[in-house]
Parts: sequence; C-alpha cells; structure tokens
Amino acid sequence: MSNPNGFKARKARLLNRVHARLASRAVAAKGFTSSPEPRTIGSFARGRQLIAGNYLFAGYLIEAPDASLWQLNTPDPAYDAEMHGSAWMDDLAAVGDAKARSKAQAWIWDWIQRYGRGSGPGWTPDLTGRRLIRWINHALFLLSGQDGQASEAFYRSLAQQTQFLSKRWHSASPGLPRFEALTGLIHAGLSLQGKEALAAPAIKALARECRNQIDDQGGLPTRNPEELLDVFMLLTWAAAVVSESGQDVPEAHTAAIARIAPTLRTLRHADGGLARFHGGGRGMEGWLDHALASAGVKAVQVDGLAMGFARLSAGRTSVIVDASLPPKGKASHDGHASTLSFELTSGRRPLIVNCGSGETFGAEWRRAGRATPSHSTLCLDGYSSARLGDADRSSAHEELVDGPKHVPIEMSQAPDGLRFQGGHDGFAPVHGLTHARTLEMTFDGRAMAGEDMLLAMEDGPKRKFDASMDAARLAGIPYEIRFHLHPEVDATLDLGGSAVSMALKSGEIWVFRHEGKDNLSLDPSVYLEKGRLKPRASQQIVLSGRAIEYATRIRWSLSKAQETAIGIRDLSRDEPDYSE
Repeated sequence: MSNPNGFKARKARLLNRVHARLASRAVAAKGFTSSPEPRTIGSFARGRQLIAGNYLFAGYLIEAPDASLWQLNTPDPAYDAEMHGSAWMDDLAAVGDAKARSKAQAWIWDWIQRYGRGSGPGWTPDLTGRRLIRWINHALFLLSGQDGQASEAFYRSLAQQTQFLSKRWHSASPGLPRFEALTGLIHAGLSLQGKEALAAPAIKALARECRNQIDDQGGLPTRNPEELLDVFMLLTWAAAVVSESGQDVPEAHTAAIARIAPTLRTLRHADGGLARFHGGGRGMEGWLDHALASAGVKAVQVDGLAMGFARLSAGRTSVIVDASLPPKGKASHDGHASTLSFELTSGRRPLIVNCGSGETFGAEWRRAGRATPSHSTLCLDGYSSARLGDADRSSAHEELVDGPKHVPIEMSQAPDGLRFQGGHDGFAPVHGLTHARTLEMTFDGRAMAGEDMLLAMEDGPKRKFDASMDAARLAGIPYEIRFHLHPEVDATLDLGGSAVSMALKSGEIWVFRHEGKDNLSLDPSVYLEKGRLKPRASQQIVLSGRAIEYATRIRWSLSKAQETAIGIRDLSRDEPDYSE
C-alpha cells in the first residue's frame, strides 16, 4: 500500500486528476452492445441497512437516514474508497424493490453531478474499474424509468471513466488493484458501443498479469485466500465478457483460471467459507461457490500445497494449515506471522480459527492480528515467528521481516487416516529452537491428534538455546500453544481442568485433551471479522509450559465426543448482524 504522503503517491494523484478531467471531454457512449447482465452478488441484509440510512463501510457505521451517501462526513480514506467503488450497488440490487432502485439512482446521478468532471477521491484506476463493473452490471436496474437527459449523463460518465482507465490502468499496483482496473476496462470496452478499440490492449495486458502474478500453484504472492477469490472472480468475469463478444480468451488468461480454481477448492472449508490467513476473511456469502460454478473448472488440487497451504479433509471435517514461508517484501504488507497455524471446521460450524485481520478496527488491532499469538499455533517466549519491520517511505504498512527461512513439510498416510508434518525455524535466530508440528486426522474426520515439538539439534542452535536458558536463570523458555475458538463455540473446562469440552450450535460436542504436565487454561480471545463494528469476544484454549531441554514434546488431541452422532442435520441459518 502506497504511502499517501510519498512523492509517488502525490504524482499519481496529480496524473489521475489530470486524466480524469481530460476524459470529461469524452463523447457519451451511444448504448450497450448487448443487454447487460449482473455478474456480482450482493447482500440482502446490507441492502436493507443502506435503504434505512445505516452506512457501514470499512468498519465504521454512520446513521443518517435523511442524508445522501455523498453528504456524509466520512471518517477514513478507506470509507471513501468503499463508497466510490460502488460495490454497494450489489447490495441494493439484491433487495431489488422500488426503494432500493430509487436510492441507487439518486446516489449514482448525485455522484455524476458532484464528481463526474474528475474531482473527488474515486478517480483511481482500481476504484474506477470496480465502479464501472457495477454500473454496467446493474445498468438496466439503474436506467429503468429515467428520461433521456439522465440516460445521456449516465452514458457520458461511463465513456469518461472508460477513457480514464485506458490512460491510467498501468499505474495501479500489481495484484488485485491492477486486475480490477483491467477487468473494468475490458468490461466497459466490450459493453459500450464505440469503445471496442480500448479493450484489445487491456485483454493483452490482463493475460500478461496472469502470467506474472499467478504462480504455478495457482496462488498470489500475498498468499491471501480472499484476495485470490477476488482475482478469480475478476478473471472469470473478464473471460465471460471477452467470450461473449466473439473473441478468443488468451491462453494465459484461461490457464490462470484453471490453476486458481483447484487452489480455491483446497482453501475452502467444509462450511463453504475460505480459510482466514494473511489478511483475508471468509469471503462474501455465496461468492466462492458462484465463482467456481461460473468458471466451469472441475479439477481439484493434487496432493501437496496450494498457495503454500496444506489440507486435511475427512468426513465432515476440514483442516487447513499455513505450511509455507510467509509473504515477502511488498507482498507481506498484510501478511501474518502464522506459519504452522491451522483452522478446523466441522460441517457448517468453524471450531478452531485464527483471530483474523484487524485492519478495519485500527492500527493497533491490525498489528495484533498479524502476530503469532493471534493464530492457532505455538508461540515462544512472546516472540512471533516473523516480526513486523518499520514502515518505510514507500509503505504505510510494515513488511514481515526475520521470518522463517525453511519450512519443510510432508503429507502422508497415517495408519488410520491422514498425516501432516511440518517445521519452521522462525524462533531459531533468538532461541535456537525449531518448531515442528504433526497433525493426524482419522479417516472418518471425528478425531485429530497433534504433536508440537521444540528442537535444538545442531551445535549452533544448542549454544543459542543454552544462552537463552542462562538468561532465564535455567527456568526454561516459556511457550504457549493456542487454539482460538470461533465466537459461537461454547467451551468449558472439564474433567477437573484436564480437558475442554466445546459445544457447537449444530449439537456436536468436541473435546480437547493433552498429555504431560503443561498447564491447560481457557482464556479470552477475539474474532476479528470484516463488516462488523468491533471485534467479537471469543475464547482460546492455551497449553503453556517451559522448554528446558534440547527436545520438548507436547501432545494433544481434538475429538468428537462419543455420544455425538455421525451425521447431524444442521439446518439453522445464522444471518449476519452488521450492527455489531
């Protein structure tokens, strides 16, 4: 993310403004080449909130039932970005009644009146691409009942934004912002009469970005599953528009879709949500399934890693493990120190989670969410497995530094199920210890056995461990193994404090047990969820002890209680409450 006060950012804003105003000379498009069809999915609940005047963007709620969207005193640049990106159009269209249409029309034409000549914060390539996609998707919804003058203003604005994108898409940051800009340009160029010539260079450029940004595992450098889903949806939309125009989709473009689809299936939990790693959330309800269905790619990931993640899946249970090096350089601006952490979902109910991204709750929550203690893994002496560096001049966010250099993993068959083995040396530079983790899941998905080890195996690491022991006056190096629970899990200490019972809303009961003398506690935690006003209170299981030898072994297990049925009908549906 660019520093908003840096020279490059100031220059980019100036050029954006210049080209936005030059584009205001564009002649209005004559119409659409074919009848637009919505490709995006909105939230009915959020749409009703917008109609009622409850404006929730970027973690802030403004209640202004009598104000236009553009009359709000916005609290944060991220709030402005969500407003000007117009993704809220999806939510109003999901409601689809007369009130929703009236709101959408009033806000769109008010935007044209206020900002249509190139002013305001919405003239960036990525936001313009996002906005164009929504305006075109929902054009019939917006134009219904409008007179000729209003329609001309709408088509003129579409032409202006398309012209702007043709000049400025290349200034968007590589990754999701550039994919948004190029997809918006392709969508507009092939949908608007007379703009076809602007689409051809964008189609080639998008294919080039597919080659440069999507790796052999079908992943992104950021290793953010939700961002990968966003890119995947953009690529499927762009491919559909190109194909419907009678052109061939470039091979690099279709190959990227074919690589990403099985990776997303690997990162999809049993409940349909994405694993929450490296700044990503679960994804909007229904988007993942819709995108996979639209792509038509049936392949699944072969054994091994998908964007650096490993998956154990059996019965109704899914486990997804961060099993690779954390993101590096600029790609790590939203990265987390989460190596060897895992999430577990049973049926439609998440059980073990990571705390998630705290970005919408402020800088302190954002930093806290990136640290190792906010993940379901081992933390040593309060250290994270990767540290946050200082924010430099070109970045408003810190990069991950001093992270693991080696993360060996192995997937294999256990006698009664599946086995994951992995390790990382993120703690070795300070304490000389390597963290190794083994997870074994039974074939029926009803039980998982875990083993965490802290090892110093060579002379150099042993000397560092001895030095750490001396500094601790031979009291040992403290460690905690954390298992963060989803807020809807009802957990209690059981069996005299030697186990934890966890009840899911489905009626399932899971039990956590451990071997050895480690201290078992049930402590407060938080669940950081995008789209809410504040963190949700939750709990975490914590196994704590001290490493006093060159090899420390901690064994634990998660299993369904014997009385839990093999198949449970979990039909209750939880509607999100965006006011919390």
